[in-house]
Amino acid sequence: MPELPEVETSLRGISPHIKNQIVTQVIIRQPKLRWPIPNDLPQRLEQRELKSLSRRAKYLLLHFEAGTLLIHLGMSGSLRVVAENTPAAKHDHVDIAFANHKTIRLTDPRRFGAVLWLGAAPEQHPLLSKLGPEPLTDDLNAAYLYAKSRDKKVNIKQFLMNQSIVTGIGNIYCTEVLFFAGIRPTRAAGNISLKRYQILVTHIKRILQNAIDQGGTSLRDFVGSNGKPGYFKQELSTYGRSGLPCQQCQQTLIDIKQANRTTVYCQHCQT
Repeated sequence: MPELPEVETSLRGISPHIKNQIVTQVIIRQPKLRWPIPNDLPQRLEQRELKSLSRRAKYLLLHFEAGTLLIHLGMSGSLRVVAENTPAAKHDHVDIAFANHKTIRLTDPRRFGAVLWLGAAPEQHPLLSKLGPEPLTDDLNAAYLYAKSRDKKVNIKQFLMNQSIVTGIGNIYCTEVLFFAGIRPTRAAGNISLKRYQILVTHIKRILQNAIDQGGTSLRDFVGSNGKPGYFKQELSTYGRSGLPCQQCQQTLIDIKQANRTTVYCQHCQT
């Protein structure tokens, strides 16, 4: 599932090929994604210049003079740069072609992604307006999380994955962060001290930045037509390793369900 580092890598992978280019054609093969793709999207984009690209949380934002296009990769989606007239496969739902003969193609087998026109004030759209701070900025710090968590009985994992608290931390990286911070995922967010939040924030920033840096080695993979996601291979210490030895103490990692998501942790190292 694409999380913040994978979406940031997608942004960096496609940007050099399409920034400052004119859109020549928009092809919508399947309009029924998580939300319907606007019928007038071709009219809004064609013959318009893509001024810039950015990321907010797990959303990709393509900025045009008249407004912003939001792309969300959902559970299994990916964006790739392909040559014009490259034949589409079964799950290739949207193409945006540019004057330099490059096309960005959204592939989304489960159709949980989104392609939406936000208009001239994207920050006011409901998907963006209530988002918390970006985790790699100074806005995310221990004092902020400590203040937000007071009297919260929700477990720390759900607290960190609440996008109104902090953006972009999904199941995979949240599991990793809690492991390295030594915090048991079932602990109530309100029972964690400021000192432990300081440790937690340090690992949030380190792990996400390391993943983004690692993803930089795969930028070339965003150009091609084989339809495979261009995301980098993740080096994970806990996620997906239930039943295997903890890399720190060698005790067996266990898994539990939290909000219908699997959490893997070490009963010895995480308290």
